Amino acid sequence: MKFFLKSFIIILVIFSTSYQAQKIGVVDTEYILDKIPEYKDAEARLNTQIETWKTNLQNLQSEYDRKKAAFDNERVLLIGDQLKQREKEVLDLEKNIKTTTSLRFSSNGEINQLRKNLVEPFQDKIWNAMKVISEKNGLGIVLDKSNNVNVIFLQKRYDYTDKVLDYLLKGDAASKKNAEKERKIKEKENKTK
Repeated sequence: MKFFLKSFIIILVIFSTSYQAQKIGVVDTEYILDKIPEYKDAEARLNTQIETWKTNLQNLQSEYDRKKAAFDNERVLLIGDQLKQREKEVLDLEKNIKTTTSLRFSSNGEINQLRKNLVEPFQDKIWNAMKVISEKNGLGIVLDKSNNVNVIFLQKRYDYTDKVLDYLLKGDAASKKNAEKERKIKEKENKTK
């Protein structure tokens, strides 16, 4: 019995010293994206493009409604080729509306592709910043509370959103400063030539 108890205690000590609890951090990527000026500008351009497409689609729909109503009213007066031609115009407009809607607004449409292209570079920057911050702070797990992760309670010390945002903004400022220095150096070199 003593042997069993001693063995159990030794095994327990070995496992408790070799196993350490993972430190967990939480980040809100939506909040971070909202605070990045370049993302807001890109999002505004995307929204402008979406509004333009919606307006174009509404114009197509109005034209279709007008031509369809005119065709329905004049149908009894039209004969032969005139009837076929007007009917074809209306059907072509209807197909154009469906095609345009599908190409731009479907789940695989241009809007979703543009959103993906808009968000992906910023997500990569955020991911890299989270990686640096998690390594700096010894985090084993980082959760994103904006991606359907239910965080019921969070102490401020486990929320690394502001640290990631600060890292991103300082990194962008530093890279802009370096780019400006390089531009000035090139200008000086060009002047001396």
